Amino acid sequence: MTLVLFDLDNTLLTGDSDHEWGNFLVKKGLVDGPSYTAANDAFYEKYKAGCLDIYEYSAFSFTPLSQHNIDVLQALHKEFMESVIQPMIGEKAKQLVEKHRRNGDTMVVITATNSFVTKPIVELFGIDNLIATEVQVENGRFVNEIDGIPCYQEGKVARLQDWLKTNRFQLDNSMFYSDSINDLPLLEIVSSPIVVDPDNKLKAIAIQRGWPIISLL
Repeated sequence: MTLVLFDLDNTLLTGDSDHEWGNFLVKKGLVDGPSYTAANDAFYEKYKAGCLDIYEYSAFSFTPLSQHNIDVLQALHKEFMESVIQPMIGEKAKQLVEKHRRNGDTMVVITATNSFVTKPIVELFGIDNLIATEVQVENGRFVNEIDGIPCYQEGKVARLQDWLKTNRFQLDNSMFYSDSINDLPLLEIVSSPIVVDPDNKLKAIAIQRGWPIISLL
């Protein structure tokens, strides 16, 4: 059985769900527009450059989650899914997931974006397994701190290793689809790395190492 790992943002999706969630909050008037947009964009540029401080970013992006109860957040997320996420799911991504489903492969989405944002997206793809950055919960509400190891860069490898032990899988027959230089540590340990519409840094490495490069756009 093949273990198929997918990055989510700019891989299965044609954009970044975390960054777009911030934009959505601005449009809804739930955060200060100019300052939040500026910070959200600055963090996103650092992420794309591979130099994001995931703890600093999470403290920023989790703060709006901590300010509302879960019912309000779920209602907002439903609107976010309909207005923002569904248009970011292309036919090629759907076809790729369906191909692996027909093959009987075990599919996992592994993403730096937090599970509140990503869990409904992964469910929409019909993928059962999600490894994501987790938000701490206290007294039934989110707080602006990461719970455990962030699922980012080398942390993605650590989180996957924990998942492999729990689910009794190995990486002997594994694939990982990703667009981002941030995922190089994980791309280097799977048996079949596949690069999807990559950033310039990852594209150069993929060409040098002879990794397949595909497009889902």
